[in-house]
Amino acid sequence: MSAVSVKLLGIGLIGPGLTGWAAAREVLAGQTAHLSAPTAVPSPQRLPAAERRRAGVAIKVAMAAAEEACADAGLAPQTLPTVFTSSSGDGVNCHTLCEALAGSDRLISPTRFTNSVHNAAAGYWHIGVAGQAPSTSLCAYDASFGAGLVEAVTQVRQHATPLLLVASDTPYPEPLQSARPLPDSFGLGLVFGPADGAGLTLSVNLVPANPATRPTPCADPGLEAMRRALPSARALPLLEAVARGGAVEQVVLLEYQASLHLRVEISGQGPT
Repeated sequence: MSAVSVKLLGIGLIGPGLTGWAAAREVLAGQTAHLSAPTAVPSPQRLPAAERRRAGVAIKVAMAAAEEACADAGLAPQTLPTVFTSSSGDGVNCHTLCEALAGSDRLISPTRFTNSVHNAAAGYWHIGVAGQAPSTSLCAYDASFGAGLVEAVTQVRQHATPLLLVASDTPYPEPLQSARPLPDSFGLGLVFGPADGAGLTLSVNLVPANPATRPTPCADPGLEAMRRALPSARALPLLEAVARGGAVEQVVLLEYQASLHLRVEISGQGPT
């Protein structure tokens, strides 16, 4: 893969102690220490009441990140193609389906089944914004954010139109949580545009993973613990670099697959 350059137009963020990009910028810039707190998940007001009741935490987290990213970019969300990525999907829903299958009648709620598919978050989002643009949903386990980023920047370069990337994870209840420990919910939305537009430039490339190319850690210990624990939080070093801002070029290596990292070169003026 040769380097692909795109513009970063908007950011949305929700996670433990992180209540939105605007509020979290001082923490990510190193001006304030990260204070851990359970992720506060807002109700998705865009959804009709019936759909809002059916939506689980995984859908709400993804929609919150998407909502803020579109608002930050100043773009109408219904116009944007989307890439949604999650390492596990809806853990609570998965747990409930397993309980039903382990019972005596083995009946599955149609709503539970609908929410179990990996593109459920994308489906709810496009219902909420009345969007008919193309949408892709991906899962690559711990490499899911990297896979989503590669897919997103490739689509932007191919189609020369802005696109929304949403990466999110939510924890499982026990006993699945012991087998796949995810400490809390995390969601990130990024709106990208063609490289010839306004905004911060990201040049994304694949590089071999070896001892000489270790992924960039987060400067804040709390954020670094989050990066290690949550697959979608592997993007946090990128957000720290954006939050620090300035005209100086910055480079971060984001953890991707066992044999590959993502090298992201950041330059220019980013979202404020």
